[in-house]
Amino acid sequence: MSGAAVRHEIDVSGPYYEDLQVGQRFDGSPGMTLTEGAAAVHQAIVGDRLRLALDTHLSQAVAGGQIAHPGLVCDVAIGQSTLATQRVIGNLFYRGLVFRRSPRIGDTLRTSTEVVALRDNAARSARQPTGLVVLRVRTVDQEFREVLDYHRCAMLPMRGEAARPGHADDLEAISAALDPAGLLACVEGFDLEAYRAALPGPQADGLEAGQRYVVETADTVSGATELVRLSLNVAGAHSDPDASGRGRRLVYGGHTIGVACSQLTRALPDLVTIAGWRSCDHLAPVFEGDVLHSAVTVEAVGDLSAQGARLVDLRVQTDAVRIDASGREPVLDWHLVGVMAA
Repeated sequence: MSGAAVRHEIDVSGPYYEDLQVGQRFDGSPGMTLTEGAAAVHQAIVGDRLRLALDTHLSQAVAGGQIAHPGLVCDVAIGQSTLATQRVIGNLFYRGLVFRRSPRIGDTLRTSTEVVALRDNAARSARQPTGLVVLRVRTVDQEFREVLDYHRCAMLPMRGEAARPGHADDLEAISAALDPAGLLACVEGFDLEAYRAALPGPQADGLEAGQRYVVETADTVSGATELVRLSLNVAGAHSDPDASGRGRRLVYGGHTIGVACSQLTRALPDLVTIAGWRSCDHLAPVFEGDVLHSAVTVEAVGDLSAQGARLVDLRVQTDAVRIDASGREPVLDWHLVGVMAA
């Protein structure tokens, strides 16, 4: 504004590692309503192929309304949790993610993030000191019904070695266990007989432990900053090349998971939905233009439930062929539980 004197500047940024303490909460991210527009943009970026999220008529017959893709739900929840990790260097893992329900298009998501563990990384010469923070992320809808509950681990920088706080929490204590009784909550009220009738084929009956599906056609990572903005993600490394410390933007980890999910649903096209993630580990960074290849292993097939569903333990392993021709390396190891109609 012309003629106005600047009294002082206020830095708009996130905390350094040493600014965090166990019990600290971050609740200030805007709520986000899941719209058809957001779903369409998400589908265009990562290639969602889950039938119930794409087919309004099938979703109405099975779920009584249009469900949102679980990947979109996770991306928004993760994005809302990044108030705590705006300075993130990299995300390491997710543990124990459970869908308490399947949100519909039109639902609004709100997320609360709590610091539950901190561990200093060992000092390394000529490297900025860093630490690991574990966050518990809880997401509810507009009626305060639980949607998600999980842990996320991120690496954050310290201001310098003199700022080292000396945290040494045991991160191995962060459990990947999922409550078997709660895993079918995401399909509560679903008419899976209608799903089965609409899609004749083996579905869960054709699955057995040990099967491995190699998805031949790979996917090129594109639209990275668009997904970051769509999901309210404010981690600087995903939008600002200078913030990553690598001179180029890091692709948001949920983007890699989203592409892997699209490849999963090519391997298992009749997957009803995703009930939870036991664990998800980012093994190496991904950059826009990298080409992702996935293989899917069936690790276990559960018993028939009263809802006419089977829980299926799956492992998705994803490699990236680098845009800079530096080679191919593993970038994702994702253990999830899917729901199949029996």
